[in-house]
Amino acid sequence: MKTKIRKENLNKKDIYYQRKNGWSVIDEKEKVKVENFSKDYMEFMSVSKTEREFHDNSIKFLEEKGFRKLSDYNNIKAGDRVYVSNYGKTLFAFIIGKKDLKEGMHIVGAHIDSPRIDIKQNPLYENSEIAYLDTHYYGGIKKYQWLTIPLAIHGVIVKKNGEKVNVNIGESESDPVFCITDLLPHLAQSQMKKSLSEAVEGENLDLIIGSVPSKDRDAKEKVKHNILNILKQKYSITEEDFLSAELEVVPALKPREVGLDRSLILAYGHDDKVCGYTALKAFSDINNIPEYTSCLILADKEEIGSYGATGMGSNSFENACSEIVNLYYGDYNEINLKRTLKNSWMLSADVNAVFDPLFPSVSEKKNTAFINYGICVTKYTGARGKSGASDANAEFVAEIRRIFDSNKVIWQTGELGKVDEGGGGTIAHYLARYGMQVIDCGVGLMSMHAPMELASKLDIYMAYKAYFYFYMDKRK
Repeated sequence: MKTKIRKENLNKKDIYYQRKNGWSVIDEKEKVKVENFSKDYMEFMSVSKTEREFHDNSIKFLEEKGFRKLSDYNNIKAGDRVYVSNYGKTLFAFIIGKKDLKEGMHIVGAHIDSPRIDIKQNPLYENSEIAYLDTHYYGGIKKYQWLTIPLAIHGVIVKKNGEKVNVNIGESESDPVFCITDLLPHLAQSQMKKSLSEAVEGENLDLIIGSVPSKDRDAKEKVKHNILNILKQKYSITEEDFLSAELEVVPALKPREVGLDRSLILAYGHDDKVCGYTALKAFSDINNIPEYTSCLILADKEEIGSYGATGMGSNSFENACSEIVNLYYGDYNEINLKRTLKNSWMLSADVNAVFDPLFPSVSEKKNTAFINYGICVTKYTGARGKSGASDANAEFVAEIRRIFDSNKVIWQTGELGKVDEGGGGTIAHYLARYGMQVIDCGVGLMSMHAPMELASKLDIYMAYKAYFYFYMDKRK
């Protein structure tokens, strides 16, 4: 006797994974939140173009929310809000939670440096009665994209006596700007036969800084002499002071809304300040004492491998956590530190690429992110055979699904290009080495690493929402 098998009518929603454009999902009330959040973000970004500026503005932001320097504390307890600055470029902040510190923290870590052009230590020279500043580009840029656009100079000059001169030229409407020249098409036949990577040499990314000669008859390089006089009069610095300066060249352009529907934001430094800002805002919006200690990382030097004292490759974060452990328990015990770090959860808040319809061949559509589809979760990074990857385990991915879905966060998954096409890394592996659970999770961009990058307002807001509910989660 044959048994008849009854076919069940399954709802497609139960068996298919479907991604949706976020604008078709959110209601009018949330659309207002998206717009208001985007406005605040654009204002913050317009004055936070470098890691130093982002760091300083973040401290002001946190102090207004009741955070104090760690050095102000003799002990810390649940509810205390503290921050640690690392050389004015990296920032660690903590909200002590209800749970014992050894049970772990909820960490969101972003980097606040962006691809740019740095000015060399001995930069000023004259050529054919034009004064230039010699430069060295920072991070992975397409050099040709930086030609002929208005540029600004930001940074600090530190004199031998320790006096620090802040520099910001090119942002005010009354300021001059600077530029790097390019060949006219009529004379560029040889240049245009070269590959994009070879057409513009790094040593030719020099900045025009002036062209008026000095009236000093004894000056051999009269234009350079005139520039030095201007620097002396305006900033009281000499040519030698460039030796101890950190000057960065960035686009002299403000963030702008894109599209007739104003749904996108074009700005310098979305990578990775967009995750830095959304994490900062989510962190500072924690009004009650969280279950687990919340931690914010705003790091430097990610674009060049996280090296140096302000990069996540240093021991700076571990040192900050050691100070927290010491003040929390009354003395330092290494096993307490190790347990705190191992039991922590972390979102490595870094951007990913979204599908660009004009360049479809570099992406595998099933596993790439799309603009307006929410924050992008990236299980693993690395290149080709996952080289250099931090690969989150399935159990932690399931926890992230639970947190986001239960709080109506619009999210998606995505890889950085086809398997053999590209790839990249983040700060994730520097935290994963402590044995904590880590996954990459950030905003998807178009034109990443260009002088002006493109991001979705909706995706930016969903990043904020994702980070906030991650901080507030009580775990199962």
